[in-house]
Order: sequence, then C-alpha cells, then structure tokens
Amino acid sequence: MLIDFLVNWLAAVPEFAVPFALAALGLLVIEKAGVLSLGAEGFMLVGALAGIGAILGLGDHPAIALAAAAAAGAALSLLFSLLVVTLRVNQVIAGLGLVFLAQGLTGLVGTTQGWVNRPIGGLSALSFGPLSELPVVGPILFRHDAVVYLTVPVFALAAWILGRSMVGLRLRAVGDGPDAADAAGVSIGLMRFGATAAGAALVGLAGGYLSVGIARIWIEGMSGGRGWIAIALVIFARWQPWRALAGAVLFGAIEALIPRVAAAGIQVPQYFVGMIPYLATLGVMIWTCTRSGSRSLEPRALGLAHAREDR
Repeated sequence: MLIDFLVNWLAAVPEFAVPFALAALGLLVIEKAGVLSLGAEGFMLVGALAGIGAILGLGDHPAIALAAAAAAGAALSLLFSLLVVTLRVNQVIAGLGLVFLAQGLTGLVGTTQGWVNRPIGGLSALSFGPLSELPVVGPILFRHDAVVYLTVPVFALAAWILGRSMVGLRLRAVGDGPDAADAAGVSIGLMRFGATAAGAALVGLAGGYLSVGIARIWIEGMSGGRGWIAIALVIFARWQPWRALAGAVLFGAIEALIPRVAAAGIQVPQYFVGMIPYLATLGVMIWTCTRSGSRSLEPRALGLAHAREDR
C-alpha cells in the first residue's frame, strides 16, 4: 500500500513541476535583462485560455495549442514592454496591472466563447513499449508526455545561452549595467523587448500546459497562484536556471502530494491543504534570506528603467 502511494506520487511529480519550471525560467530570462516582471500570473492565464481556445477552435492538436499559448504570452508581453521599457512606467505597478487585466480579459473571453468547463483530449503520454510496463520505474520515468521530457533540454539550452553565448552576454550586460551596455552599442530597448517576449512565451507555455496537459479543461483563474510562486522560485534560485528547476520539482512534489493524500483517505482540513504551497513559498523565501553567503546572480539594474538621456 505504501509502495503504491509513493509510486503514484512520484509518477505525478513531473507533470505538476513543469508549469512551475517553465514559468520560473521565463521570469528568469525577463529579469536577466533588468525587467522586474510581477505579471507571471497574467501570462499564465492568457496562455491557458489560448491553449484551450486553440484546441476547441482548431481541433485536438496539442502542439498547436501549446504554440498558441506561448504566442499569447508573448503578445501580452508587448503591452507590458511598451509600458515599462518605452514609457518607463513603474515596473511593479505595471506588472500588477497586467495581472488584473489578464484576469478580467480571460474571464470575459472564456465565458462569452463558451469555453468554461469543456473537457478536451489534451496531451497524451509517449509510448516506450515494454519500458512503460516496468514495475515502479515504468510509471515514474516512462509514462509522461513530450513536454515533460523536453523541459530539461530547454533548461540546458537556456543555461547555455545565458551563460556562454554572445546573446546571453549582452542580455546580462543590459541587466547588470545598462549604461555601460548602451555605451558599447547594445540596444537596451531591443534587448529588453526581446527578453520579455521570449520569457513571457515560456510563462504562457506554462499556462498552456496547465490547461492542455494537466487539467484538460478551462476554468476562470485556473493558474491558482502558480505565477506568484514562480516569482518566489526565481528568488529562491538566485537567478540560476538549474536551481530554478530544482525548486520547481520541489513545488511539483508538494502539489502532487495534495490529491494523493485525499485519495488515500487521510483526513486533512481542506483549507490547510490549500495553504500548503503558500506555506512552502514562505519557508523558501525565509530560507533564501537567511543564506546570505550563497552566490546570487541577481541583475544589479533589476527593476530600474533606463533612459539614454540620463547617462
């Protein structure tokens, strides 16, 4: 009985971890350019809605739905970039405003289009033949969809781009010293627009995976605070991709445990169960703040608007 509980729990962790991982990576890319984005919840919501809309409107094509989710996140980021990069609006206020806009917009569109509570087929697990039928190992490693298996390579590519490529060097220069980067001929506005669009696409993809890959249905506000947790994950990871992935697995394990506890008949108050991810977030933030000696790659110009005429 205990073995079955553990196997079912561990087998569910990757799917629950993917939205956190993709959202945290997207935010990390945005913030490496010096743009503080508190709008992750909004990007996830529009991605989740776009994924469901693509499935219901274009047929059961999960790949197209996920591409639509990423495109929706990138499209919404253009408004955010216009505010914070071009108009130099306070980035905290702009991010919060974006969340409220996305909440209202997705609720309106989802309701008027009749997409609420309409189940879809969504993503299916890849087939690995006899490997999928192995006891213990099969469910944990070989019964997941393509997005789960692609998440680690995506993190590897992002870590290489950020740490070893010329694009990553320019991006980090914009986030750490925009005045110096500007003097060296780097377009601050272009880099910040591009980084915000790429990062928001990943966050939108996280929302799309939430609706198309996990829930397979649309309900209003279905991101459920995961965007806010992703913001905390970036801080916990100290702006390092692999640490963000580890944190995402931790929160995925917490989320996967909640329905398993209920299914096992363990009597736990419903509201306490709902609090667990946020209690874990507070714990992670406290732990991060107390480890002052740990290496952090926080961009030095994070949240600061850049104006060439102010140099």
